[in-house]
Amino acid sequence: MNPVDLIIKKRNGNKLSQQEIEAFIEGVSDDSWADYQVSAMLMALFIKGMDEQETAAMTMAMAHSGHQLNLDAVAGTKVDKHSTGGVADTTTLILVPLIAACGVPIIKMSGRGLGFTGGTIDKLESIPGFETNLSETQVIRQANDIQMAILSQTDNLTPADRKLYALRDVTGTIDSIPLIAASIMSKKIAAGTDAIVLDVKCGSGAFMQNEQDARALAASMTAIGHQVGRKVKAVISRMDQPLGNYVGNSLEVIETIEVLKGNMAGDLLDVTLTLGSQLLCLADRCKTPQEARQLLLSKIKNGEGLRCLSKLITAQKGDPGVLDDYQLFPQAKVRRTLTAQTSGFLTNMQTAEIGQAFIETGGGRKKKNDAIDLAAGFIFHKRLGDHIKEGEALLDIFTQSEQQASIAENILRQAIRITHEPAEILPVMIDLI
Repeated sequence: MNPVDLIIKKRNGNKLSQQEIEAFIEGVSDDSWADYQVSAMLMALFIKGMDEQETAAMTMAMAHSGHQLNLDAVAGTKVDKHSTGGVADTTTLILVPLIAACGVPIIKMSGRGLGFTGGTIDKLESIPGFETNLSETQVIRQANDIQMAILSQTDNLTPADRKLYALRDVTGTIDSIPLIAASIMSKKIAAGTDAIVLDVKCGSGAFMQNEQDARALAASMTAIGHQVGRKVKAVISRMDQPLGNYVGNSLEVIETIEVLKGNMAGDLLDVTLTLGSQLLCLADRCKTPQEARQLLLSKIKNGEGLRCLSKLITAQKGDPGVLDDYQLFPQAKVRRTLTAQTSGFLTNMQTAEIGQAFIETGGGRKKKNDAIDLAAGFIFHKRLGDHIKEGEALLDIFTQSEQQASIAENILRQAIRITHEPAEILPVMIDLI
């Protein structure tokens, strides 16, 4: 098919057929379409949009552009989850062992952090020896043995999506809900699971800044899933403050352990239980979300969740000793406590700015291949709505140098607002799509 004809067809607002979309993605994959032609098509798609059928066709074409995991040899309904990113979002590390403890296989393909959004793979690699580069054979064996695996994304997974994203990044076509949905769902489908729960975030620390856009993205992704025969649910949640109290790679693993030991609750656990209850219902393990939630809580109470985390760490060559000895994690040289300069109520956190401060500690990446400090980050002692006294500790900063700590502190001072009057604090959970 002639690239120019397809570009003109979409430019004029006409619907592309499945065959035409497949021809476009094939042209992206084999470089038979020039970058300027791909960019022109992306702009046409951005301006004119895509309907559900077009978006589903593009998703499947991108999923088929590279290797796909075949998990047929894993017994049962295989489940997965995806978050659109945020700060201190450690739900994957808590959720995977809990779901496995319930007897449902969960295979999670995850990425590294970029910008202020943390990466599950970076967090896991703060555990000494932990391996995330698993072969398909290893994944299948491990999923059958212990019901879970977390692996890093492979280079040959959805290669067309990587090429398209690189061009979208430099052509002003990032903020297209159909293109975002197709990008996310193509990777989820290529990962080979049967059922997916999506955590779509909105707020000051989210890719989707407002609830309306988050709902639109959630609706688009669930529609894609249904179009291609997957079970999909989406949860809309707020990212108006860090989801957990710990921000940083090794710190977030420590918070995971504390949650599974039953020592911590709050928003992080609430979102995890909501996502987990939907996964257990999609896998027909439970009949209602309420039943599923109680089952998940029981796995924390009886210690099975923590034991499953130990099994995961051991299976992937990590040191399970970290569960009892946090000194085995990478350690920061500098610890600085940030105290309140006035009394009042904690009414606002600019979460993206907190994420930027985290990057300045050395814990996050500015560019894809940047080295990161696995020990760096923050521990927050206060949440939105809390009353605070002057001089009271707000958070601790962990870095390798005083200079890094000072830069982070200056950003954090601007990102955290304390007022004399309290403000309405909205619940973290918004809706289920």
